[in-house]
Amino acid sequence: MRNLALKDEILLQIEKPARYIGGEVNAAMKDKGEIDIRFAMCFPDVYEIGMSHLGLQILYHMFNEREDTWCERVFSPWTDLDAIMRREKIPLFALESQEPVKNFDFLGITIQYEMCYTNILQILDLSQIPLYAKDRDESHPLVIGGGPCAFNPEPLAPFFDLFYIGEGEASYPAFLDTYARMKREGRSRMEFLEAAAQIPGIYVPAFYDAEYGADGALTSFAPNRPCAPDRVTRQVLTDFASAPYPDAPVVPNIKATQDRVTLEIQRGCIRGCRFCQAGMIYRPAREKDVELLKKQASDMLRNTGHEEISLNSLSSSDYSQLKELLDFLQEEFEGEAVNVSLPSLRIDAFSLQIMRRIQDVKKSSLTFAPEAGSQRLRDVINKGLTQESILEGAREAFLGGWRRVKLYFMLGLPSESEEDVKSIAHLAQKIAETYYDEVPKEQRSGKVQITVSTSYFVPKPFTPFQWAPMASVETYLERVAALREEMRLQENHKSMKYNWHEADVTILEGFLARGDRRAAKVIARAYELGAMYDAWSEHFHPELWTQAFADADMDIDFYTLRSREVSELLPWDFIDAGIKREFLEREWRRAQEGSVTPNCRQECSGCGAARHKGGVCVEGKN
Repeated sequence: MRNLALKDEILLQIEKPARYIGGEVNAAMKDKGEIDIRFAMCFPDVYEIGMSHLGLQILYHMFNEREDTWCERVFSPWTDLDAIMRREKIPLFALESQEPVKNFDFLGITIQYEMCYTNILQILDLSQIPLYAKDRDESHPLVIGGGPCAFNPEPLAPFFDLFYIGEGEASYPAFLDTYARMKREGRSRMEFLEAAAQIPGIYVPAFYDAEYGADGALTSFAPNRPCAPDRVTRQVLTDFASAPYPDAPVVPNIKATQDRVTLEIQRGCIRGCRFCQAGMIYRPAREKDVELLKKQASDMLRNTGHEEISLNSLSSSDYSQLKELLDFLQEEFEGEAVNVSLPSLRIDAFSLQIMRRIQDVKKSSLTFAPEAGSQRLRDVINKGLTQESILEGAREAFLGGWRRVKLYFMLGLPSESEEDVKSIAHLAQKIAETYYDEVPKEQRSGKVQITVSTSYFVPKPFTPFQWAPMASVETYLERVAALREEMRLQENHKSMKYNWHEADVTILEGFLARGDRRAAKVIARAYELGAMYDAWSEHFHPELWTQAFADADMDIDFYTLRSREVSELLPWDFIDAGIKREFLEREWRRAQEGSVTPNCRQECSGCGAARHKGGVCVEGKN
């Protein structure tokens, strides 16, 4: 029987103690005396967020399929328990065994978004692991990071022993095999790091040196020992048929943010939106076979008791066998009250027949992301949507019984003008007009409700906009004000609501997204000052970061407001992400021209992903 790491009197003091006790349905329990590798898999946010992350569930399942490995889960303690653990000197523990993370072989951290960076330091600190990799010795776990933010690992590089670049199913087996063998041989920590650096997709920051010029820009980035490659190649999975997938995912003790079964129907995207990092770094777009999906869906629903299944994809309506899959789910679970959610729909691919299957009679709101209000700016970002297709999609939705629509846009996009900003309000007005013009009065169930939300654009690595400056906070707030006023002037303004993202959080995200190793000083100082849970608005304190920048003598504007020349060496250029730099440069030029690039099924753009010989790149070819 397990002994809980927290005493009853502590559990009674904290919010949601079920976050910390483990013992969930389908959790992996093993005899630690029969295994060689103990791996603590961490999502550096609260339990409910981490348990909603598909990547963590996939790796957890894959690692625990190995007889020699026990993978356990770790999440950030909420602020109430954090304070108690520091006061009582309780080391952070894994959920399954309730044993301290510091006793494991590995601490693997999923780096899903930039605003979790101080929580990563919280995890290390509470685990009683030195924050800096250079201060660790043979007694400490190896700290490895992965996920989308690992495509620019440099702001976090001093805190990690290793990073895994790409999709975990590809090289993690070889990585763990190497560690198990070297552990049996009694090899040292450094010997393993040297061996790991030679495994495709593994980056060991200590084996590389960065140099900077008088202007502050990166001038050199090179390996400092022979075992480290000049470039680290992103790992790609092209065969889903035999790839591990959790047929019995762990069922959370409490309601998670995504309290449902998640079925990944495809990976990658054909669209090529120039702002979208995921659409670039997960190329080529790869579909899962529908028969495999039918089996996975049935197994997961039966093994969890969940009553909802989400079809996960960057662009769900692009999945070519979507209708067949939905037909199966409807027939297979008829009478069992299983709901199907289909996120990431494109309004131009809207199918009333499909939506009627997955929405209940109450017709909850539909969410679409035009991203820009004007056609000119949608062409700049290569969104591939026309006003006609947006209005036609809205018309079909309204005639199908929906009257609540959520629209997502970005402010601060490259070349954005005041007219582009006002066009968001004009598009919302036209959508409202469509409702009143197309839906007979006797068929309406009330007024149309249109919610417009804008976020503050952040240029990301490995996108054509990686060279672009961010808009200043002042400019962003001016555009928010201009849009608010323009929406107020629209005829149907009473049917519209406007939400916008806070600027101080986003400008910091922009710094962390394109920072170099020097950014680690700011992150460490902000954490020392008390920054934590920065992604949570009630816990974000911008004054702490302002002080951290001052103490570290760092200028945030250098990283956020500065345009980069395409010839500049970027902190992430040592990573081969599977797409050619020449392609990104070409797309950056086409953006400045306002030229549209066809999607991958219409025409190959020569991005470089075809070398992986999978997915859309080989569709229809023998």
